Amino acid sequence: MRLPLLTLTAIATLFVAADAGAQTYDPKYPVCMHVYTGGGGGFGGGGGSYFDCSFTSLEQCRATASGRAASCDVNPYYAFDEPSPSPRKRHKKVH
Repeated sequence: MRLPLLTLTAIATLFVAADAGAQTYDPKYPVCMHVYTGGGGGFGGGGGSYFDCSFTSLEQCRATASGRAASCDVNPYYAFDEPSPSPRKRHKKVH
């Protein structure tokens, strides 16, 4: 009885502790700045990063990222202006 209870507790703990990954890119803007945050240095210093997707061009993003620990990337979730497919014409078969 103990082993199944411990197994269930361990599985439940893993699900609770699992990181819920939210979408990091805002699909409204074509360019995102990836900002790297420091962890204070030292052994096991941590650190992290976040995305700021509020830029309309790479130049605008690079100007903002200048002098910071950051890089600019094209937003993979931005819906670029793609030409819409032409409507299909329906032909009636005449017998």
